[in-house]
Amino acid sequence: MNIQASMKAVVLEAFGKAPVLAETARPVAGPGQVLVRIAASGVNPLDTKIVAGKADHAHTVLPAILGIDMAGVVESVGDGVTAFHPGDEVYGMTGGIAGVQGSLAQYAAVDAALLAHKPKNMSMREAAALPLVFITAWEGLVDRAGLKAGAKVLVHGGAGGVGHIAVQIARALGAEVHATGEASQRAIIEGYGATAIDFRATPVEDYVTRFTGGEGFDVVFDTVGGPTLDASFRAARINGGHVVSSLGWGTHSLAPLSFRAASYSGVFTLLPLIRGIGREAHGAIMREATRLAEAGALRVRLDPTEYTLADVGAAHQRLVDGKAEGKLVISVA
Repeated sequence: MNIQASMKAVVLEAFGKAPVLAETARPVAGPGQVLVRIAASGVNPLDTKIVAGKADHAHTVLPAILGIDMAGVVESVGDGVTAFHPGDEVYGMTGGIAGVQGSLAQYAAVDAALLAHKPKNMSMREAAALPLVFITAWEGLVDRAGLKAGAKVLVHGGAGGVGHIAVQIARALGAEVHATGEASQRAIIEGYGATAIDFRATPVEDYVTRFTGGEGFDVVFDTVGGPTLDASFRAARINGGHVVSSLGWGTHSLAPLSFRAASYSGVFTLLPLIRGIGREAHGAIMREATRLAEAGALRVRLDPTEYTLADVGAAHQRLVDGKAEGKLVISVA
């Protein structure tokens, strides 16, 4: 293989086995695509589930180059691409599932519709940590719940990846925001502008009474799933509240929601990559992220540990072990 036509990438060859660093063919930008020299790749829980073979919903095709989020520099553009030019710094949620090459590689040819220009005030590592969590939070709050200024919002898991971004989006849109978390996470949650609620020490009915007079929250965003989604149904505003979840995969009773005359919707951020539809919406959402970041209304919480392509296994294990102190990012040299 000609060295000029190759690149280093982390390849998953079999489920249940560690991905390996390998030499593979370097892609070329086709029509509507942008060839990006990747600087950083964000790590998400889905990556570890794919490796373990526990993510059928991701439609992974082996061998696979994982990595859903990326930030990098445009190397070249394909026919029909006018929004980006060589040298532009870009980011987005661009692959890693459904046979679409991911970002654990030196280069990726990505659909230009998925990209946006990177915020000027963010590093490559910060930008690479943002796409999936921002898109998930934006779709939940804005596209599904129709969040408006003045609404009372409850975010479950306010210190988590999606949660801390949801708090900031809701605040930027003029909402009054409350967020649940561990007692030890209070300072983190309050640092993003939300009122912290210790979910272990405070029953749902108690904080609904305290913060809403018993009426419930206009929008409840569940980023945790399981029993937390059931708690969300009991926290929604009577007559018109809306619950949205990014992890609504279990079996739940809708009675508490129905008795409050509230509604529910789910977020499935992977759909545009899997089906190839609605990708322009993801690019538009990332432009909103850039706008908020450059306005000083959006920060991303990063784990301080730096990893390279050779350290992907260690990064995944840190996430699985629950030791990450923010979003994990792989630096791609």
